[in-house]
Amino acid sequence: MTPTSLHIAYDAGVARITLAQPEIRNAFSDATIADITLAFHTVGARADVHAVVLAAEGPAFCAGADLNWMRRMADYSRDENRVDAGKLAEMLRVIYECPKPTLARVQGDVYAGGMGLVAACDMAVAVDTAGFCLSEVKIGLIPATISPYVIRAMGARASHRYFLTGERFDAHEARRIGLVHEVVAADALDECMDRLLQPLLRAGPAAVRACKRLVIDVAEREIDAHLIAATVESIADIRASAEGKEGVQAFLAKRKPSWLA
Repeated sequence: MTPTSLHIAYDAGVARITLAQPEIRNAFSDATIADITLAFHTVGARADVHAVVLAAEGPAFCAGADLNWMRRMADYSRDENRVDAGKLAEMLRVIYECPKPTLARVQGDVYAGGMGLVAACDMAVAVDTAGFCLSEVKIGLIPATISPYVIRAMGARASHRYFLTGERFDAHEARRIGLVHEVVAADALDECMDRLLQPLLRAGPAAVRACKRLVIDVAEREIDAHLIAATVESIADIRASAEGKEGVQAFLAKRKPSWLA
């Protein structure tokens, strides 16, 4: 079935997943969550995709939960809410663990659950006019499902402030606290995205996947004998792989590796 809430385009190794409901500020519902989850599963499994851009149409990147969905949730039992939240959690996990590098192209405001979309991506670029807000406390809720990704992105200290106050902050503050990597004018957004994409497309595809997995596995863990042993195994695996051997041989021979030939 063709999704109605987004569209996917492929070009020169890049998959672009674009949220396409500007009339509701790209707010998501249970149907949108299913579409996004399937989209990331699909692009993550394609051998011809080396990077994924998550973008949106209209003035807002994502305004969080769709009002009609929220009205339905208001009548849910606790068990129904658990199942419903589990689908959102699975969507964020699929984005975060997508085997391809993911970049959020933030062209407008990001609220509530939309913050999880940005934080779950590996990189994020925002226009300088974008606003950000973890607004859940204003309506008596908490940003629980998105919290593992948002806290990893912006740190516990900033999370204490913005989770508790629900105040809006601008793109420059989002960069200062680590939620986004770059802030640019609207007319420079695509140029900045291309600047981040180019090194990803030139790198060894298997190495990029392994590096992403390495960050996920190592982040926040105690540095102990088990972690050190795991990193030793990781580098041994990649050095012994066909791509690893080709990359080193190409470097020593001062030639392009086979994936760029």
